[in-house]
Amino acid sequence: MEEIELEKTFGFEAAHYLPNVPEGHKCRRMHGHSFRFSVCLKGQIDSHTGWLMDFADLKSVVKPIIEKDLDHYVLNEVKGLENPTSEKLAVWLWNRLKPELPLLYKITVFETCTSSCVYYGPKQP
Repeated sequence: MEEIELEKTFGFEAAHYLPNVPEGHKCRRMHGHSFRFSVCLKGQIDSHTGWLMDFADLKSVVKPIIEKDLDHYVLNEVKGLENPTSEKLAVWLWNRLKPELPLLYKITVFETCTSSCVYYGPKQP
């Protein structure tokens, strides 16, 4: 069996501010981003289908979360994202996606085209 990583990138528009940075920091003011994030699955290629997961099935899990909770919202008002750093957003996404995507391997959040963070899930003991 061959192991593969399968990745799909999604995007949404949202505003946020970072309440825990020092006074005067530009990110403490309300501002917006064209956020992007990649969902990466890792596992064995199915010998019959030839894929790890259908991209359409992956999209059907992720898109409702974007539409219901993220796109065109103020992230600070979303439960669990009161301090919506890219790091916190990556963890928040992981916690919502992992139950439906058991092969989830990593989440990469792009706050800008040159700034991103990667989350590999909670550390295993």
